[in-house]
Amino acid sequence: MTKRALINVDYTYDFVAIDGALTCGEPGQAIEEKIVSLTKEFMDAGDYVVFAIDAHKEGDDFHPENKLFPPHNIIGTPGRHLYGELARVYDANKDRENVYYFDKTRYSAFAGTDLEIKLRERGIEEVHIIGVCTDICVLHTAVDAYNKGFQIIIHKDAVASFNQAGHEWALGHFKDSLGAEVR
Repeated sequence: MTKRALINVDYTYDFVAIDGALTCGEPGQAIEEKIVSLTKEFMDAGDYVVFAIDAHKEGDDFHPENKLFPPHNIIGTPGRHLYGELARVYDANKDRENVYYFDKTRYSAFAGTDLEIKLRERGIEEVHIIGVCTDICVLHTAVDAYNKGFQIIIHKDAVASFNQAGHEWALGHFKDSLGAEVR
């Protein structure tokens, strides 16, 4: 049986809440139930569940995202908290051996992190990616997963963006250019 991992990307207050700093708004809120159910399903099955969460420093003039987007997911602010029910699911399960939460400072969950090492240590071959934004952090995480040889599954009812055209384009790109299964 193929070992698998679920990668939750950036499902935080700043990216999902109506008043979040860089929100997907309603599209991000509409996927909450699916995000939560997939997370519980993977946790209960004993699969590896990853929370890859964007982390920025207040006033960091050198980070390239600061030229493109307003300040968001600032360390120490409520904007970095997991959104809604997902926060409660994480809090109730954070001490489990199969749950891993880490900060990321670039779009991809693999860039400058130990994610690949954690996955390889566990013999994981298949990554399921959910979260926001479909055409930014989810996309870059999927591209890196592809380049590292992982099988990729994107749950289309568990990804969202503030850019609907970008969201649709990314769904096609996952399938057509990365060979991902889009469910």
